[in-house]
Amino acid sequence: MPTKVAIAGATGYAGGELARLLLRHPEARLVAAVARSHQGEPLRAAQPHLHSAPDSLLVGREVGDAEVVFTALPAGEAAKQAGAWLGEGRTVIDIGSDFRLRDPALYQKWYGYAHPAPELLKEAVYGLTELTRERVRGARLIANPGCYPTAALLALAPALKAAVVTADLIVDAKSGVSGAGHTVDDAYLYGTIDESVRPYGVPKHRHTPEIAQEAALLLGSQPRLTFTPHLVPMTRGLIATCYAPLRSGKTAKDVADAYAREYSEEPFVRVVDTYPATKATLGSNWCLV
Repeated sequence: MPTKVAIAGATGYAGGELARLLLRHPEARLVAAVARSHQGEPLRAAQPHLHSAPDSLLVGREVGDAEVVFTALPAGEAAKQAGAWLGEGRTVIDIGSDFRLRDPALYQKWYGYAHPAPELLKEAVYGLTELTRERVRGARLIANPGCYPTAALLALAPALKAAVVTADLIVDAKSGVSGAGHTVDDAYLYGTIDESVRPYGVPKHRHTPEIAQEAALLLGSQPRLTFTPHLVPMTRGLIATCYAPLRSGKTAKDVADAYAREYSEEPFVRVVDTYPATKATLGSNWCLV
């Protein structure tokens, strides 16, 4: 019997992509689409690409009888509601930012607000499956990783776990504009972004502490991280070029062996011999390293 799922924030970019995946998943049945906009309309009206969404799936206010609630909400919103859903016996998977950091003080520092449910942070499991698979199984509250941390950590994890590089990490990453969400801002207008590449969010991008937090677990110590995100003129996709010095006595073969060993059984990560390109992963769940 498919698991009944709901999406809170179903009319945004992330919510729409999540709906596309869930509607095609044999073990999931999307029973509720929650959002502030388009209420009472078919989800397909808000997300025209969802051709398989039934007309009966209307945008509303409630998650209904969903067993799992996915939240794709602005920062701080999921944390206000997650406790109630957990109390009703539901599983919550937040694809926003509310449960990624374990220290509530970091939310005040990097996000500018006091976390609405700090008591839940210790329970939340960081949901980068390739690194936390055993903990994700059976978890009640899962924090989906951010876009830049997903790319950076999958790029660096094998080398960090195998201790073939030092803790001096550089992450130079580029993202398409949909990562900003439905933002009405001159910075994301076509005339502004077309034929232009620019860094942004330095040195206070919110994904910085997330990358550092998870890298520290792999290293056993705090990394010395330099992270520079860039906006590039494409709708979706992300690429990260990461640097770390080799430890004394380690070789390129040690690095290659670490990646082959780490990802040989992973269904969605491929170690490739050519430079990865964003178009090679478009619309897929692939990560090319």
